Amino acid sequence: MVASSAPAPAELGWKLRRALITASVMAATIMQVLDSTIANVALPHMQASLSAGQDTIVWVLTSYIVASAIATPLTGWLADRVGVKRLLVVAIIGFVLASMMCGAAQNLAQMVGFRTVQGVFGAFLVPLAQTVMLGSYPRERHGQAMAIWGMGVMIGPIMGPVLGGWLTENFDWRWVFYINLPIGVLALTGVGLFLGETARVSRRFDLIGFALLALAIGALQLLLDRGESEAWFESWEIWIWAGLALSGLWMLVIHMSTEAETIIPMALLRDRNVITALAFSMALGMILLAGMALLPPMLQLLFGYPTVTTGLVLAPRGIGTLIAMMAVGRLVGRVDPRLLIFVGLSLTSLSLYQMTGFSLEMDSRPVVVSGLLQGLGLGFIFVPLNTLAFATIAPRWRTDAAGLLTLLRGLGASIGISVVTALLSRNLQVSHADLASQVTPFTVPMVDPATARQLGGVGDTALAMLDLEVNRQALMIAYVDDFRLMMVICLALMPLILLLRRPAVAAGPPPAAHLD
Repeated sequence: MVASSAPAPAELGWKLRRALITASVMAATIMQVLDSTIANVALPHMQASLSAGQDTIVWVLTSYIVASAIATPLTGWLADRVGVKRLLVVAIIGFVLASMMCGAAQNLAQMVGFRTVQGVFGAFLVPLAQTVMLGSYPRERHGQAMAIWGMGVMIGPIMGPVLGGWLTENFDWRWVFYINLPIGVLALTGVGLFLGETARVSRRFDLIGFALLALAIGALQLLLDRGESEAWFESWEIWIWAGLALSGLWMLVIHMSTEAETIIPMALLRDRNVITALAFSMALGMILLAGMALLPPMLQLLFGYPTVTTGLVLAPRGIGTLIAMMAVGRLVGRVDPRLLIFVGLSLTSLSLYQMTGFSLEMDSRPVVVSGLLQGLGLGFIFVPLNTLAFATIAPRWRTDAAGLLTLLRGLGASIGISVVTALLSRNLQVSHADLASQVTPFTVPMVDPATARQLGGVGDTALAMLDLEVNRQALMIAYVDDFRLMMVICLALMPLILLLRRPAVAAGPPPAAHLD
């Protein structure tokens, strides 16, 4: 008699439950990641509705970023104390309620307060979702789990501005927050019904370490946020934030070297894969979100694309990421992950090299092609990198490691956006001066005062058009300079691949804690 190869009912039930858990935590991940960018395009509408000024409305973004960055390191300790499921349920409920309050806010003070609360609860969602995914899949399928989880993390920042713009134009800016309600209800229902609880662990809270880390992170975020408006280090305020950030970091290093149990477990900092992954995560945050901060305004200001068209032109970036993650999820167990990361860095560097050739005469094709290529590259990097980061640490440190990776990715994004924005402004001035120096009466006769007087109003119009064209060309050069810097950062990451170790993969069933 031939034995049946059909899966047993118990196995089918286990797989279905794992699929429902995956869908639930992915909904929570997408909800949080979307909110990091979805509100950006709605700021002008919020400003008028909340009676806020141009310099104060940005606190709607800053309050969320700072609160999320400070709260993220708490994830591991809280998960040990109350359990992963309980913390995830509380985080989803808190995030959705805070989102509703943000949508109902009547003034800037209320909005900033509710966004701060939203940032605190949101800080726990991504690390906890990553921990649940790793715990719900056997070790040999961690690559596939990270591919599924990574789709939400990578696609969210790309789709956020598009969805936010559509909701704002067709409904109201408040819907960028109300949209979290149905997503949150689905995530909460799935987590509550299908996710098992982990054992709670008694672990001392490192209050001094957390305070120093919060000081360093908060001061750094405020430095990055306020730097552009305060002319960076020409302002005493920026020097104060820089001093506080460096002081907090220095004291934290001393504290961690003298204490046995700290807010960041030393077991993680002794792991070569984790440390290397943290460096990669920060650099990826720079490349991913700094690129998304540059491309939409470039397409709208220089090429005149409307919001919807901009979203469509940038969509291939997300499509490339999805394709790469689906492919890499199956390749991680068969191909050396370090080779996949090398391929990803090569593709990303090539896409950035293509972007250094952007010009005002091009159509949308170079943006689409480079975006698709960059999406493929980032997808090839993200999945194997996260797989290697968690492969050499004990399961009990997964949530702490996930929190650190999330924190460094966010800090990298903040640093990257601030750097490319500052360089864009500086290079615009330099390029404008260089181009304007070439405009002389010998090259353009109409700039000669006598010729301009003879032409009258026509001459004034021509000079205005000439100045506008010089500004456009200078801005295009400034964007290209930023893309070149991002390419250099990407190429500089390649030697770090040699520091990653490929551990032996041991097959086995997933930990029962997340499925029982």
